[in-house]
Amino acid sequence: MQMSTFLFRPLFFFCLLASSLCQAQKIEKYNLSKLFSDNELVYAPSQQVNSIDDSKRPGVTAVGIVLLKNVTFSTGTIDVDIRGRDVFQHSFVGIAFHARDTITYDCVYFRPFNFQSTDTLRRKHMVQYISQPDYPWERLRKEHPLEYENGVTPSLQPSDWLHAHIVVGKKEITVYVNHSAVPSLKVNNLNTSGNGSVGLWAYDLGGDFANLEISTDK
Repeated sequence: MQMSTFLFRPLFFFCLLASSLCQAQKIEKYNLSKLFSDNELVYAPSQQVNSIDDSKRPGVTAVGIVLLKNVTFSTGTIDVDIRGRDVFQHSFVGIAFHARDTITYDCVYFRPFNFQSTDTLRRKHMVQYISQPDYPWERLRKEHPLEYENGVTPSLQPSDWLHAHIVVGKKEITVYVNHSAVPSLKVNNLNTSGNGSVGLWAYDLGGDFANLEISTDK
């Protein structure tokens, strides 16, 4: 009887902890292809946005910033599959969050053309955090060299899909790639407002996005 009680107590507290964690976060999964067809994405008429016909990755290909309607995010996690282009200095793809509009937002983005670079410095410029408009990449690179950008773990091919797991806290932002236990980037959160929309972020040649999941801290 004593052994049964001993085994029961840790199990009980584990279940209680798991239940508390589930209640503490609101988890939403988004079919980006369906959001596109349902007109639930916000973007300018001049932007290039199209659906991706892929059963494993029902998503969209886009250029610019594409915001999700009726989605507000402060702290929590963002998971998404992303694919860029293997063209030097022409592929920048990531996720915007805390967006008030397409001018004021935070962003974590990737430079796929650097993924297999043999240049040591370029290999430190694979993943970047910015907070627009006050902290663009140029300012951060000049004033805080190699602090808000880093290489990516594990090694990636420039044209392959990658999975980004972005943990947004009040003080820190941490980025994991392809389910690695080792963070590719861990930086201070530079946004003092800490609240806003979530969006797809891609510039120059654009990028592909699928399997978006947002867990919001309550």
